Amino acid sequence: MKKRFRVKKEKDFSAIFKKGESFANRKFVIYRLENNEQHFRVGLSVSKKLGNAVTRNQIKRRIRHILIEHKNQLVENVDFVVIARKGVEILDYAEMKKNLLHVLKLSKIYQEGNGSEKEITVD
Repeated sequence: MKKRFRVKKEKDFSAIFKKGESFANRKFVIYRLENNEQHFRVGLSVSKKLGNAVTRNQIKRRIRHILIEHKNQLVENVDFVVIARKGVEILDYAEMKKNLLHVLKLSKIYQEGNGSEKEITVD
């Protein structure tokens, strides 16, 4: 994921946590805050309670892959932080994707059919 699509600074994380709204399901928590950019920015948080460095990095890679795969359906002008909860480490990719997309829909960050599908017209 390119640098301009990431939330990296502590002050940005703090602003999202303090001023933003939170949405959650059993596996993920998302904090969102509107921004003035022409694109979304995302920060990831995976606790040491979920496993060793290898496990945590695998979780982050999967989350990034899901977000990149669906970036055309993600709304612009929003910063958000994805926090992985206990239990994510035992999910396979498909279950993780289902749970993450669910919480993204709850937070109104993910919109199905937002540009990636082309309309097919029959004459």
